[in-house]
Amino acid sequence: MNANVSGNSPVFSRIVAGCMNWGEWGANLKVSEASKLIEECLELNVTTFDHADIYGHYTTEELFGKAIKGNSTLRDQMQLITKCGIKLVTPNRPENQIKSYDISADYIISSVEQSLRYLHTDYIDLLLVHRPSPLMNPQEIAEVFSKLKKEGKVKHFGVSNFTTSQFDMLNNFVSLETNQIEISPLHLDPFIDGTLDQCLSKKISPMGYSTLAGGKFFANETTERVARINKVANILAKKYNTRLDQILTSWILKHPSGILPIIGSTKINRIKSAVESLNVHLTNEEWFMIWEASTGEEVA
Repeated sequence: MNANVSGNSPVFSRIVAGCMNWGEWGANLKVSEASKLIEECLELNVTTFDHADIYGHYTTEELFGKAIKGNSTLRDQMQLITKCGIKLVTPNRPENQIKSYDISADYIISSVEQSLRYLHTDYIDLLLVHRPSPLMNPQEIAEVFSKLKKEGKVKHFGVSNFTTSQFDMLNNFVSLETNQIEISPLHLDPFIDGTLDQCLSKKISPMGYSTLAGGKFFANETTERVARINKVANILAKKYNTRLDQILTSWILKHPSGILPIIGSTKINRIKSAVESLNVHLTNEEWFMIWEASTGEEVA
């Protein structure tokens, strides 16, 4: 259940563990709990862990690092992704006056050095520019990426939340190996705005976050749109003797670009359920049943 992001990339697990909610922004795990969750993920062959410098107001990487500190066996079994470029207003960064973006060479280097230190690792498998900035200088970014790669601090590079034109612009200066995007039955834009077409054309696999729409499919109060999707997905779940979340995840997995779903839960049963969704194979018509439920109309 492993997948290449692109031909020259390391192999990532088909399901990615998202770490945004591990710390202060979510479950507020203790180091021992994070360590246990890491080991449970690895047992499921979920070997890729997705971070960003800002998660937990710049503290979640440190939590994860403490959980793997001194255990080279654990580090050798996993791939670490992190992102940089967003500056948050937080007591942990008193110098930041407003939320803004910074992907200058100096900021990227300082962020990478911090991530390496917090994660207790010598290298990052994949570094992503977290958000495109109107002020980004592609030549500068390419030069600093090259520097970090030569130093062995970062192995591969990509972006997150980039439009197709922004991706092409930066990719002209440096080889990008993924675009991490929001995608779900409630967020169909990447299917129709060219994002997934671009990934197919360039033979790169996108990484998908919020693939279950932040839990909206499981809320007590739902919108009419969510109710339509759930009605269809539950019919399919009964047919396949599986669960609602597995049907929705299998819907994401079916796309030929090879989307890698990022599962943000800290509950190992939720992560295991996502792994089991790899065994659910919807037909084309069933895929379009969910599409139609989302849009509220049949395709043209």
